[in-house]
Amino acid sequence: MTTDRPPPIDRLRAICLALPEATEKQAWGDPTFRIRDKIFAMEKRGDGRVSLWCKAPPGSQAALVGADPERFFVPPYVGHKGWIGVRLDNDPDWDEVASLVRRSYRLTAPKRLVGPTDD
Repeated sequence: MTTDRPPPIDRLRAICLALPEATEKQAWGDPTFRIRDKIFAMEKRGDGRVSLWCKAPPGSQAALVGADPERFFVPPYVGHKGWIGVRLDNDPDWDEVASLVRRSYRLTAPKRLVGPTDD
């Protein structure tokens, strides 16, 4: 089966690296995206499926997982800190993914680097 769609990591990378001072670094065998060496997003394949793990504000994890457990999940290791997992292997809403990444970035980046936002 062939597809004209780019791999999820290509789309995720473009979203993450478009943010001010964002960098990519391999860790634990997966690409992580950082602002000043603090992780704000990572692509994971640990369970055999491609997913994004990112920070989320208090209450978001429960709301997202509760509303759509097929797309969202509590990731191991960082889920207890409120991070959210998002499935990327079944045609995700890339506008929603970008919004989640930007929000995670804002939660991680120094306040003077993050300007006003609509998200």
